[in-house]
Amino acid sequence: MADQISLFPQIQSKFPKTRYQGSKAKLTNWIWNKISNLDFETGLDAFGGTGTISYRLKQENKQVTYNDSLRFNYWIGQALIENSKVRLDENDVNWILDTYDSSYPTLIADTFADIYFLEEENKWLDKVITNIHRIRDKYKRSLAFFALAQSCIIKRPYNLFHRKNLYIRTANVKRSFGNKASWDRPFESWFKHFVEEANQAVFFNGKTNRTTNRDVYNIDGNYDLVYFDPPYISGKGVAVDFRDFYHFLEGLANYDQWLEMIDMTSKHRRLIRIPNDWIDKHRIYRAFEKVFERHADSILVVSYRSDGIPSESELIRLLARFKSDVRIERFRNYQYALSKNKTSNEILLIGK
Repeated sequence: MADQISLFPQIQSKFPKTRYQGSKAKLTNWIWNKISNLDFETGLDAFGGTGTISYRLKQENKQVTYNDSLRFNYWIGQALIENSKVRLDENDVNWILDTYDSSYPTLIADTFADIYFLEEENKWLDKVITNIHRIRDKYKRSLAFFALAQSCIIKRPYNLFHRKNLYIRTANVKRSFGNKASWDRPFESWFKHFVEEANQAVFFNGKTNRTTNRDVYNIDGNYDLVYFDPPYISGKGVAVDFRDFYHFLEGLANYDQWLEMIDMTSKHRRLIRIPNDWIDKHRIYRAFEKVFERHADSILVVSYRSDGIPSESELIRLLARFKSDVRIERFRNYQYALSKNKTSNEILLIGK
């Protein structure tokens, strides 16, 4: 990748690349192919995540509601799904990068020293996130946050914040994984790059799309189709906890309250854990049942994995309680990031 890129080329709608654990980016076309013949105009993406499915529905001229309980994901959805025309211009970017005075907070520099980023990078993050929170236009604010979040992810080994491991970046050793050039590229350069990606993604599909930041049980409205892509629990009972994996981004999105949210007993300064039905192998059955019942009048579509809890057969039985026509589709030979399990397949349950 060249160091110098055009910041604002002629805009053409294109979903940004994603490095998010569990993203459906590589499966989006397959999923759309399996649901494109269904009769629906309004769609809810109940666990929105990176927004890849919401974005594809938006491209297909559906009226989309994106929801995610994590605030940092909500802002990303706001930037790419709800936003139909606002982009960041060069003056916006310069203001975000250049505005600073001695009164700025130093939360990241004080709290995350030698954990994820270098000292000067931590100071830069404190400055930039402070400026982003001061942007009045909510869409410009969310676009800038998207660019910052992606910049943080790409400079992290494994693209995660699951452990204190800055030494992986800084050690002078041969590496069999990762991209040191990406880790060492300056934050400001990455930020400008991701501003460009975000700007390219903005488009109007003729519909009023919206983004919500709610617990999945409390999403209002009724929809022709509801898509569920919940956190995955393996057959061994190990859950994917996105709040833990991306706690640093959630902290950035809640910067003024972040210090109160941190578990200071953890070496990598994760957030204080909150009980969650979707990562509890005992409570997840009732969780599926509740959301299926809430949206029983909608077409129900569920992305999951073939070796999980609940199992394929259990999910089919749960869905069949509310839908008379249930079918299952399988995407074979798909290797999940950071997974050594080659027998797990992506499955898509469709209930009508």
